[in-house]
Amino acid sequence: QVQLVESGGGLVQAGGSLRLSCAASGRTFSSSPTAWFRQVPGKERDFVAAITVSGSTYYADSVKGRFAISRDNAKNTVYMQLNSLKPEDTAIYYCAAAPIHFCSTVGCYRVIEYNYWGQGTQVTVSS
Repeated sequence: QVQLVESGGGLVQAGGSLRLSCAASGRTFSSSPTAWFRQVPGKERDFVAAITVSGSTYYADSVKGRFAISRDNAKNTVYMQLNSLKPEDTAIYYCAAAPIHFCSTVGCYRVIEYNYWGQGTQVTVSS
């Protein structure tokens, strides 16, 4: 059984930083694309960042230059460093893993690419 567990969320002031972690059991992160999405209540789940099997990374325009996704294969954990946080970054952040070793689209940004999801971790940025 695949389980993804996120951690690292919290309350931070604008301009601050957080590091989110996503630990996997029953699944090897290095074998398939992994991504972070975020969701605000009442809105759709939005793509934030993805990392492919080869280590290529993709980002939503709104977070480019501020967020960084990475993977530690030895720990089977994916991270996302969130810097220069803004109030509009406030959301629940979800980790997701794809069922196969490649994405059907460049950028790996579609929710439909992923069928393993964590429970989410809340990030709140105060102004």
